[in-house]
Amino acid sequence: MVRILRGLAHKYFSDDEAVILFLLLLGGVLAVIFFGAMLAPAIASAIIAFILQGVVTRLVRWGVPEIAAIGSVFVVFLGSLAGFLFGLLPLIWTQLASLAAEAPRIIREMRTYLELLPDRYPSLVSMDVVNNVYYQVTAEAGRLTQWLVSFSISSIPDLLGLLIYMVLVPILVFFFLKDRRVLLASLARLLPHQRPLMATIWQEVNQQCANYVRGKAVEILIVGSVTYVVFKFLGVPYAALLSLLVGLSVVIPYIGAAVVTLPVAMISLFAFGWGSQFIWVMVAYGIIQALDGNVLVPLLFSEVNNLHPVIIIVAVLFFGGIWGLWGVFFAIPLATMVKAVFNAWPVRSAGVRSADVPE
Repeated sequence: MVRILRGLAHKYFSDDEAVILFLLLLGGVLAVIFFGAMLAPAIASAIIAFILQGVVTRLVRWGVPEIAAIGSVFVVFLGSLAGFLFGLLPLIWTQLASLAAEAPRIIREMRTYLELLPDRYPSLVSMDVVNNVYYQVTAEAGRLTQWLVSFSISSIPDLLGLLIYMVLVPILVFFFLKDRRVLLASLARLLPHQRPLMATIWQEVNQQCANYVRGKAVEILIVGSVTYVVFKFLGVPYAALLSLLVGLSVVIPYIGAAVVTLPVAMISLFAFGWGSQFIWVMVAYGIIQALDGNVLVPLLFSEVNNLHPVIIIVAVLFFGGIWGLWGVFFAIPLATMVKAVFNAWPVRSAGVRSADVPE
């Protein structure tokens, strides 16, 4: 066993820079796991600044002075944040509360549809199955209503903390944008002067992750906005809530669209019944998903390396289980980073015999 471990160490950790990189990656993972909640404002601010930096760089290439580009991008960010907090968020919360109040009526109507299934398909669906599904849905709806009430009451003491976050995050974003070079230079002093492995990995990860994260933010904005306009035009209830769900669903490829289809279909069904209006809503929703997958995604992510669907799903499950929503959002960039590390990692030739490994 000792000889095997020495052989693995000789093969994968014979380079000093590889050892340092491994320790840095391990320290970063442990820091996020144990101190992620404490450092949440700083992490969120760094992510937002990373997204906005692409816009700043684009403006500088167009001849805008850097300080003016940073100032204008930061002002737009503050305006968007204010619009979300004081415009969209209250609307979504109101619609969510209204949906929770309408849940009992929706569940009763759902049971009338379910009770038709045993008559039409007696060999596939029994009344016991219908009752079981009905009771499970009723229990879940009750838990959702209780969560909304308890969240509303328990969130009152946290308003001060929310206000602190609202002040801290914009300040941190501004300094991350303004002093980006100074901060990166300070971190670089802690690393070895000769670091070709880290430079190779950083260049690939920076390009891939930057393109993905910024493209995904634009995709969420476009898909959510178009969905809201279409649903509002068709008279779909809870249009803001559904459009937010549809926009966020693009974060999880393959899985998100399939999951969000269920609430869109259910709310449309209970609002319009089995009629032409319901068909129009589902056709419009299908067109939005088709345009997103076949037009918008290739346009936004043309420079991003494609990963196999199995790798994407495994990455979503793994990183989502570790870091929750942030892990789901960054599952693909993190998988890309892991791929870049594996591709660039120095490996001693397989021809080295175990006898060459020092005892």
